[in-house]
Parts: sequence; C-alpha cells; structure tokens
Amino acid sequence: MNLLIELLAFAVAIGVLVVVHEYGHYSVARLCGVKVLRFSIGFGKPLFQWVSPKTGTEWTIAALPLGGYVKMLDERETGGAPIPVEALPHAFNRQSVWRRFAIVAAGPVANFLLAIVLFALVFATSVTEPAAVVAAPAPNTPAALAGFDGGETIVAVRAGNAGESERVRSWSDLRWKLLGAAFDHKRIVLSAKDAHGTSDFQLDLRGITEKDVDDDFMSHLGFEPGGGKLTVAGVQSDSAAQKAGLAVGDRLRAVDGIPTDNATAFIAYVKSHASKPVTLQVERGGPAAGKLEDVRIVPQSQRDDATGQQIGRIGAELATQVPSIDVRYGPVESLQLGARRTWDLAVYSVRMFGRMIVGEASLKNLSGPVTIADYAGKSARLGPSAFLSFLALVSISLGVLNLLPIPVLDGGHLLYYLVEAVTGKVVSDRWQLVFQRAGLACIVALSAIALFNDLARLIHF
Repeated sequence: MNLLIELLAFAVAIGVLVVVHEYGHYSVARLCGVKVLRFSIGFGKPLFQWVSPKTGTEWTIAALPLGGYVKMLDERETGGAPIPVEALPHAFNRQSVWRRFAIVAAGPVANFLLAIVLFALVFATSVTEPAAVVAAPAPNTPAALAGFDGGETIVAVRAGNAGESERVRSWSDLRWKLLGAAFDHKRIVLSAKDAHGTSDFQLDLRGITEKDVDDDFMSHLGFEPGGGKLTVAGVQSDSAAQKAGLAVGDRLRAVDGIPTDNATAFIAYVKSHASKPVTLQVERGGPAAGKLEDVRIVPQSQRDDATGQQIGRIGAELATQVPSIDVRYGPVESLQLGARRTWDLAVYSVRMFGRMIVGEASLKNLSGPVTIADYAGKSARLGPSAFLSFLALVSISLGVLNLLPIPVLDGGHLLYYLVEAVTGKVVSDRWQLVFQRAGLACIVALSAIALFNDLARLIHF
C-alpha cells in the first residue's frame, strides 16, 4: 500500500511540475507570436494525442513520464524541409534575442511562481507547528553564548540594535529567519519570553560559515525545540536503563542537574559519558505518577559505526512531546511569505550546489527519482500541507537546476543568448555542438551520482 501511495504521489508531483514548467515556455512563446507544434508530457511513444483546431498545437501524453518538452517552429529543426514564407515570422529562430530569452526563461520562472503559490496556500491554511521554545543549549554554542538557559519562547527577531522587529510565530519560522541571518553573516537580537518577562539576546552569526549551514544548522547554533516532555517509550532488555530501573512512561526531568526537555541534547550528553555514571531526575509514571526520584545510571560503552569512537548508550527509547501552535496568515502576508520562502530556498540551493562544486559540501546531498518518490509518499501520508510544501521545494529545485549555465538545460541556452546580446553574433553551431556534448556529459554524471545516492540510502551502505 505504501509503495502505491509513493508511486501515485510521485506521478502527481512530476506531472504537475512538468506541466507548469512547459506551460511557462508555451504561454510566453504564444505571446511572442511563435507557433508551437507540440506540447508533450513525457517522452517516448505517445499514449494520447490531440490537435487543437484553434492553434494547431499537438498535445501529447507519452509513455515515459519523467519530463516533457515544447516543440516550436524552427528552421534549424525541419530536417531540410522548407517552411512556408508566411510562417517564417512565427519561427522561434526568427525572433529577437530578448524574445528567445524570455521564452526559455519562462519555464524556470513558472516553477518559482508555482512554489510561491503553493507556499502561500500552506501559510494561509491553519497548520500545527512546534512552538519556538528553546531547550537548554550545549555549552559554547552561539545560543549559550547569547545567554539562553532553556525554556525561553522566542517571539521576535531584529537586525543588530536597530531596525524593525519581525514576529516569530513557530519553530519553523525561527529556523528560516536564523538561516537568512546566517547567510548574511549578521548579528541579530532575539526577543524571548520566560517566567520573568521578555528579554533581548544578542546572537552573533558573523562567524557562521557556509559549511555550518546544513541539515544540522540549528544544532550547530545550539537551538533545539524545548519546553516539552521527554519520556521513556521503551526499555531494552539487559540494558543500562533496565538495570537502573527506568520504566516506560517515566519522564526525564534533568541529567546531572541540567534540565532536559529535548531528546537530541539528552542523547548527546549520554554519548559523551560512556562508562561514566550520570544522575537522572525522573518523574515516575504508572502507579507512582508524579513522584520525583534520582536514578544513577552508567551508560554502556559501545563503538559508533559512523565515527569509530566509543560512545555511551543506556538502551532506552525516548519520546518528545513539544508544545505546538496553530499558525495561519492572511492572504497578502501568505503571498509575501511564499515569495520570501521561495527566494530563500532558491538562494540556498544555488549556494549548496556551489559548495558541492568546490568540494565544501558532499555530493551525497544530490538526490534522484527514488528519493523524490520516497519523500513524495511520506509527505502525502502526512497530509495536504506537507505534500504542497514538498511540491514547492521540488519545484524550486527544478527551477534552479534548469537555470544552471549547462548546455542542454535552459540555463545553457540563456547563456548563448546573453553572449549573442553582448557580441551581436550567434554562437556558432560547431561550438554549440561541443558545449552540448559537454553539458550532456555533466547531466549524465550528475544523474549517475544522484542514482547512486538513492541506492545507497535504499540499502544503507
């Protein structure tokens, strides 16, 4: 059943993205007076064809649904057959360089516009998200140096000591605001509430490098969701947790006197105390519910397969219940936030790709159709908002990919047109052929790496 959901979600996602991208090319070509011969969804053998009596365009759905194309009237692609004189003004190659540029750029632009609309729909719909409550930060992290103790609720952010404050509505909202500030290497001020009122915290992000901006970005800064309940969900037999008397339903309140309400921070602390005794403050569940006890436990030392180092484990499964909030924006604000989120993600994608080229980021970040199908299915099972957000993310990735200056992609053609606009000369067919072969080699290499990463994730090696 899960496989069927993944395949259906993947087909819907790819179908929507391809239609929007190609329709961008199609609509601008029509506005520029170019005759469109075929609009194809997919490649290979046609499964369905229909010719519009008004425009003469052949609409096709093909057997291989991993892409699509728009074929326009072009003197270079007639196979030597002449084009009637009256049709020449409607040929793509007869258009001005800026019209050709607009037609080609319209595909990626359509993907960005789709992402804005999808994000706006998500923002305009009430969504339950974790609240922006921080857990106790790890020592010497930017959050700890800023003065956070844990339990504060971040409500606003502003640049430096001046400027207008921006409201922080949820943990996701906080993450995006911090990500933007880190990219710009800013020093910001976070306003946060606790039991004593509202305080300002100076957070210096000027030392954050491109390497720090990854999936664990918030952890690097020392920010983890807090304010929740960290409970024992399972105890392994013959483990340190079982020997210490931990039971399912016990709530972990502190470790060695440090309040704990976040699984990530707790696990990191336990890992760093292999074979060293730690004291847990536990609020008992079950018949003794509400009773506080100190439990002494010695994490068992085990070898970490990823690092080869000895780490501590107690053999307990943990569950975190963090405070949540219902987030909803008005129509205008939703569009503004959608545009900002699309811009932030596009910039992040470009920077990440640049880091991979220069070797500052792993090529393992590349994903192929298998991973996309997996995430499509997972997001579809989570609900409409998650699937729309996933669709927007892939749409942005598709738009950025197509704008890369690689021949055979839209970006490669745009580069040709820029050269033509500057020099007044069309890039010769000979050089276009050379660049096309090089571009094709790049695409094949990237596809091979992405597919390898997919298979590696699938079989965990």
